[in-house]
Amino acid sequence: MTETVIRAEDNLLTLINVFEVEPSKQDELVALLNEGVEKVFRHRPGFVSATVLAGKDGTKVVNLAQWRGQDDIQATLADPAAQEYGRRTAALGKPAPGVYSVASVFGAA
Repeated sequence: MTETVIRAEDNLLTLINVFEVEPSKQDELVALLNEGVEKVFRHRPGFVSATVLAGKDGTKVVNLAQWRGQDDIQATLADPAAQEYGRRTAALGKPAPGVYSVASVFGAA
C-alpha cells in the first residue's frame, strides 16, 4: 500500500464512514473495504485517496476517502459495483457516512 496524506485543499471532499462492527467481524470488514478500494473505488474519476482505520477495541472501522467533488462521489455511489460493496459492508457493520471538508491538518513539530 502507498502512504497517503489527508489533504486540506478547498476543492476536495472527504467522505468518512464509521462502521459499528462486532469484534469478530472487524478483520473481515477491513479486508472487504480494502478490496473495494483496490478493485473499484480507486479507479473511479475524482478519487484521491482512501484510508481504512480499525478501532483498537474491535468495535469500529473507519473508511476515510478523499474525492475531487460531490459529483464524483454521487457518480461512484450510483455505480453498481460500488453499490455491491456498500451492501456487503453494511452486512458486516452498521455504517454512518458523512461528507466533510478538512478544516485543518497538523504534523509533528
